[in-house]
Amino acid sequence: MAFNIVFLGLVALTFTLALSDHAPLQDFCVADPTKPVFVNGMTCKDPKQVSANDFFWSGLHMAGNTSNPVGSKVTPVTVTQLPGLNTLGISMARIDFAPLGINPPHTHPRATEIVTVLEGCIEVGFVTSNPENRLITKVLNKGDVFVFPVGLVHYQRNTAHWNAVAIVALSSQNPGVVSIANSVFGSNPDIPADILGKAFQLDSSVIAGLQAKF
Repeated sequence: MAFNIVFLGLVALTFTLALSDHAPLQDFCVADPTKPVFVNGMTCKDPKQVSANDFFWSGLHMAGNTSNPVGSKVTPVTVTQLPGLNTLGISMARIDFAPLGINPPHTHPRATEIVTVLEGCIEVGFVTSNPENRLITKVLNKGDVFVFPVGLVHYQRNTAHWNAVAIVALSSQNPGVVSIANSVFGSNPDIPADILGKAFQLDSSVIAGLQAKF
């Protein structure tokens, strides 16, 4: 019995550790995008050539341009913008919302996300996995915090007729974004219309119209 408990504990710990980026094996590994080597992440810059600017990025004080069809703008700070994040397992972003703007349904395949509302009133929601597919929603006000579990489809919406701003943190240096509508209807090449038609129970002409939009 004791062995089984220890074994199950180790299994649980293994799966827990697998949900976020691996821990670094050195003080830092500043990303060097110029290296022609493909690894699971980014190769390290020579530590002797590292400077304070490798750990610095400026721009989250600037409002994003929300004049687009969805009325939102995400300003990411991942390893691409901040090389010093490499191997550290974290990133963040600013989300600006126009009045009634949305951050459309999407997933982060490699990260849990936690959002904090800085200004405005934002409705958030995520959908649990099969078979329930249950929608869990909450309206957040300034200072409120909400978490989206890793990999689940989620969204944010400004419920007010004035701007809103949120800051999010993610448990990966490179969380990835899978926008549901763009991925399904805007893939390159297109997913065959008959497949999407059966999946969504829609006529092929409707599918073609949706693909044309994305």
